[in-house]
Parts: sequence; C-alpha cells; structure tokens
Amino acid sequence: MTTDSFSAPPIIGQRIAVIGVTGSGKTTLAARLARQFGACHIELDALHWGPHWTEAPLDVFRARVDDALSVNAWVIDGNYRKVRDIIWARADTVIWLDYALPVILARLFKRTLRRVLTREELWSGNRETVRGALFSRNSLFIWALKTYRRRKREYPVWLTKPEYQHLTLIRLTSPRAADDWLKQLEVSNQPPLR
Repeated sequence: MTTDSFSAPPIIGQRIAVIGVTGSGKTTLAARLARQFGACHIELDALHWGPHWTEAPLDVFRARVDDALSVNAWVIDGNYRKVRDIIWARADTVIWLDYALPVILARLFKRTLRRVLTREELWSGNRETVRGALFSRNSLFIWALKTYRRRKREYPVWLTKPEYQHLTLIRLTSPRAADDWLKQLEVSNQPPLR
C-alpha cells in the first residue's frame, strides 16, 4: 500500500524503515518518530562505521543489524543495500523521503557545515571534515549526486518484489509534506509502538 496524500489520519506500524538519499533527513525523521512513539531508534551508520571511518565487515554488520532488530518496536534509518533484505523482511512500514535533488543538496550542505564547525562526534568517534566532505573520493556530495537517480529507479522496483508486498509505503516528496504528515500523525492519537 502506498500513501501519497493524507486525507485520513496516518497509521504506521511498529517496525519502520526510513529511506532516502544521503542528506534528506532520514535520521532526524526516524529519531523524531522513535521519540514520539517510544520505539527504539536504530541508525545504520552507527552499526556500519568503526573508528577512523572503517567499515564493519559484512558478516559483523549483518549480525549487528539482526541483533538491533530483535526489539518489538523500532525505527531504522539508512540505505545500505547489503542489509536491506534483513530490514525490509521484518519491517511493516517504509517511509521514503523522495525529495528533489536541490533540496537534498541544500540540506546536506547545512548538515555538513554544522558538523564541521561544531566538530560533532559521529559514530565511533568519527568527525566530518571539509576535506572529507568536499574533496575526498568518499565525498557525501558526490555520493548524493551518484545515487540520486539510482535510488529513484531502484526503490519502486524493490518495493514491488513479492517478498516486500507486506510493506506499507509512505512516500514523502518534500520537507513540507513530511512536516504535514508528522503533524497529522501527532494528532491521530496513535498508541505508542510497543
């Protein structure tokens, strides 16, 4: 089931995956939903990245994700294809932040600037740098540009696969649509996710 308009109060499940291009606001939305409904917030980046930006080995990453999903109610954010099968098989709701590329790049710029200026500690003690964000081969801006069209093609195909027909899809096409949806969710009196 796909939800694009919200004339009726929105209903979400207890196991929610938030997806979208780098910088779209997945973590912010997921954390807000988890807080609002008393669910566990799982950030895939925290499970994937080790100190000095080292990637967890695949078997370790998959085991971490499997363990994190063992709770009853969760909201997870991230796009890692190598664990999508685990997450989507257990999820009941997928929220896709399908924003326009200029919106994503503007959000990514603000987030990166804030993280660099405040020296915000991320996962495993990692911090973003100007050089890493803009000039490295792993630049998030280059990654956003490289994956934007691919994700727009890929997600609809993945979501029509038979093994994912159980998922409710909530596709939000702008930050304003996301805010409106969240406001409706807040007043719908949905019980906590437990």
